[in-house]
Amino acid sequence: MKILINNKSGVPIYEQIYSQIKSYIISGEAQEDEALPSIRSLAKDLRISVITTKRAYDELEREGFIYTIAGKGCFVAAKNLELLREENLRKIEEYMLCIAELADTCKLTREDITEMYRVITEEE
Repeated sequence: MKILINNKSGVPIYEQIYSQIKSYIISGEAQEDEALPSIRSLAKDLRISVITTKRAYDELEREGFIYTIAGKGCFVAAKNLELLREENLRKIEEYMLCIAELADTCKLTREDITEMYRVITEEE
């Protein structure tokens, strides 16, 4: 697992770590019960504070993506299909909001957008 930190992005470092590990898990690249790098080793590799790394891991655990075993480390949690579905629905809603804003800028109607979607899905 490769985590890249962009100090110029304006996104907090813990959030960058959180979102990259979360994507790694959601995409299926991480297997259930797979060990994640220890908080200390990840902090050392990224040259950041242990507190920052711990915050990202705490957030992942709070949302059910990982679990911690004291003295052993953090591991990928079993995929909760409902949790993944909700996450994907949230992403779709975000994209749809962007589409709605762009459509409004271009003076497209709901029917225009529906037709575009129909054409795109027919090509697949």
